[in-house]
Amino acid sequence: MDRFQTMQLFVRIVELGSFTKGAEDLELPRATATHAIQALEKRLGTRLLQRTTRQVKPTPDGEAYHQRCVRLLADLDETESAFGQSLASPKGKLRVDLQETLARHFLLPHLGEFCARYPDIELEIGMGDRLVDLVREGVDCVLRAGSPRDSSMVQRHVADNPQLTCASPAYLAKYGVPNSLAELPQHRAVNFVSSASGRRVPFDFIVDGQPQSVSMKGSVSVRHADAYLACCLAGQGLVQVPRYHVQAELADGRLQEVLAAWCPAPMPVSLLYPHSRQLSPRVRVFVDWVIDRMATPATKAPDPAPIRAPG
Repeated sequence: MDRFQTMQLFVRIVELGSFTKGAEDLELPRATATHAIQALEKRLGTRLLQRTTRQVKPTPDGEAYHQRCVRLLADLDETESAFGQSLASPKGKLRVDLQETLARHFLLPHLGEFCARYPDIELEIGMGDRLVDLVREGVDCVLRAGSPRDSSMVQRHVADNPQLTCASPAYLAKYGVPNSLAELPQHRAVNFVSSASGRRVPFDFIVDGQPQSVSMKGSVSVRHADAYLACCLAGQGLVQVPRYHVQAELADGRLQEVLAAWCPAPMPVSLLYPHSRQLSPRVRVFVDWVIDRMATPATKAPDPAPIRAPG
């Protein structure tokens, strides 16, 4: 096994936390993988992996070597991809991490379209809202809602999703329909806890062209978008969500929009990827496809409907 293949094997063992899984991923016998890593550690003169009966973790030296391997392999991969047929027919593994609700609404239902257009790209998809270390984890790009915080990444603005404030008819029947921001202290919220900061996210409104934040009391706090919506539907309080996420509930009356004159600012959506992936044909075609899929009528806000009094 040459050095390039050994680097590939080492990276996959670290990422998958297992000799067996790393070997299977590269279609190698486990014994071959074990021997290759032992030879690598002997050549480098240091222990790279800590082995237990349950998992494999990199040592501090192994972590540093892993980061360098990821960069070197990415540079080599992109160098080869920049020539010949790779530009017209990109191929190879593309690892992406997608914000879950965006992926389920805009991308996953149409994934067959991308795979048919680029049959030689092997997509590996992760979903969530956690902060991903793209370089360390070998992820090519991430799709996120909100203002990007990592200035070290290339940031490509994809869309702006209109947002609204809403509640269930049961909640409005109990607490009344708020007609101004001054009435919010008498209302309750389902509070969303940021996975990044660990703090409750305040409600945002645009008042006379200026943003205004309001923190509200409530009995329930959540960390997941589906739980956020479920608690709202159960009458636990007001929420602020992207319009696309509650279109069906608004249409059938399970939710009602409130405070439409002071809508939150649209939620920006961005793709982020390391500078080393900037010229990758795989990343470029994926970015273009995401932009095309996000540019749908679902991201455009209709004229606000009049607020109905709870029956």
